[in-house]
Amino acid sequence: MRRRFGQSLRLGVAADGLALLRVSGWPRAGAEVLAQLPLEAGAPDALATGLRALLGEARPRGWPLTVVLADELVRLWQVPPPQGATRFGDLQAAAALRHQHLFGTPPLDWRISADWDAARPFLAAAAPEALLALLETLAREQRFHLVEVAPQFVAAMNAWRRARRPGAWFGLVHGGVLSLAAYEGAALAAVRTAVIPPGADRDWLEAHVAREALRVGVGRPERLQLCGAAPAGWASSAGRLKFACTLLEDDSADWPLHVRLARTGIAS
Repeated sequence: MRRRFGQSLRLGVAADGLALLRVSGWPRAGAEVLAQLPLEAGAPDALATGLRALLGEARPRGWPLTVVLADELVRLWQVPPPQGATRFGDLQAAAALRHQHLFGTPPLDWRISADWDAARPFLAAAAPEALLALLETLAREQRFHLVEVAPQFVAAMNAWRRARRPGAWFGLVHGGVLSLAAYEGAALAAVRTAVIPPGADRDWLEAHVAREALRVGVGRPERLQLCGAAPAGWASSAGRLKFACTLLEDDSADWPLHVRLARTGIAS
């Protein structure tokens, strides 16, 4: 596979499937689907076998490759920094303790990354150490450049960071799940996820956002900005006064689920 200037690869990894894209940033932005591979979710070694097969067929030697991990494969949580924290080790310890409190075990088999901040609560993410080690091994064996491995929600947040308006919450709709980043002023207060019931309309969305604001302990947002496969009926319409809702992406393209996963983060 010959690489042209400005091109890179993007790999979506979920428990039940993989998708590999070739992304062009110049002269025209776009993404081409190179391969898709369904997996048996929960089967032993399914991810490892699938990744080896897909990348072995694609032969990405010399290519920069970004991996987007489905959120069900990772853990996301908010970490309040310890009072008086001055060292990076203090923040790492706080993230590990918060992980143990929320998930019941220390993060021995997980690798933590975060927007480390000693002054305000920050978002932390943990990915399985075994999966990250496998990706690093494949990068060495097949001689591609592993640029980044990011959870889908983090990739979406980073892509649309500059578009977030003051007073707005950010959300991602993917695979029938709504993930919300709730903000208090400019500070991220919490990340919340919920399964979207069949036929959920704008009234459901408004009630859900109101409940989440109460649970998090922050005010209801002035605006909700959504990316991903959000229903068109959720967008703002005349007479809606509780909050505005902006759909950041045109969802007219009928992308398969795992291709959507791999595309996350290139739409901004």
